[in-house]
Amino acid sequence: MTTTFTPATASNTGIGGTVKKYTWNGQDTEYQIAYETLGTGEPVLLLPAFSTVSTRGEMKEIARMLSSEYRVVALDWLGFGESDRPRVDYNPDLFNKLLQDFVSSVFEQPVIILAAGHAAGYALQLANTQPEMVAKLVLIAPTWQGPLRVMGLPQTIRDGVKNLVRSPIVGQLLYYFNTTPSFLRLMYKRHVYVDEAKLTPEFIAQKHQVTQKTGSRYAPAAFVTGNLDPASSREEMLNYFRSLSMPILLVLAEQAPPQSKAEMTSMAKLERVQAIKLSGTLGIHEEYPEAIMSSIGDFLRA
Repeated sequence: MTTTFTPATASNTGIGGTVKKYTWNGQDTEYQIAYETLGTGEPVLLLPAFSTVSTRGEMKEIARMLSSEYRVVALDWLGFGESDRPRVDYNPDLFNKLLQDFVSSVFEQPVIILAAGHAAGYALQLANTQPEMVAKLVLIAPTWQGPLRVMGLPQTIRDGVKNLVRSPIVGQLLYYFNTTPSFLRLMYKRHVYVDEAKLTPEFIAQKHQVTQKTGSRYAPAAFVTGNLDPASSREEMLNYFRSLSMPILLVLAEQAPPQSKAEMTSMAKLERVQAIKLSGTLGIHEEYPEAIMSSIGDFLRA
């Protein structure tokens, strides 16, 4: 798979560094993948969680604090943030290949990876397929089931929902109602942020803006319906850990939804894993970056 690089203009929605575009050949088509660099030193890759409002900007404060000691690289996944948002079949194979190619092309030495939410599963798979490229893993509130799968909906119904959201007119309406500022605020209040006072009109307006780009509904539809899940079962997710030799630190979010917390707890119990518990829920990496950095600093430096 051929890859090239082109410069990009600076963004006010990123991490405050140098913005670039990585030209990735996926499924015989070239796509522009946005990423950003900040600081110098040992490389650290930041992988944001999947969501309707996913961007590398949710890692901004962690990136800023890391940049005093490390060369930080933050990625926007295909279909999210400032990367291209094509109407393609978003699936785990596509994202696994994107991550493998990106890491091989951008980094010349093993990289520390901080991955949030579903991105943790993809980081683990990368560590299994290219262990020579991964120095350490920090998994922040890791998840592996999309929201509708957590609710127990069967695959046939979830696929039907995904296809409906991808369709013209009806899909656009469904996406509109699920990305209104009031709905976004409700979702943040329910399972993304702990402190409701942080959900200001300005904050929600910024998140809503992320959802309004052309092609915005396709990748989130795959995530919500479980079609971007990095594993098919708890056992498969746990197996990703078992053959790894690099250090792994897991941040367990104590106020995460019960089922998500149960999955994090099962991972944290593995012998291969160091684990810490912090106050927060699924958006802990954005809401409480100072607590995370104060807890993982020694692990990163060891």
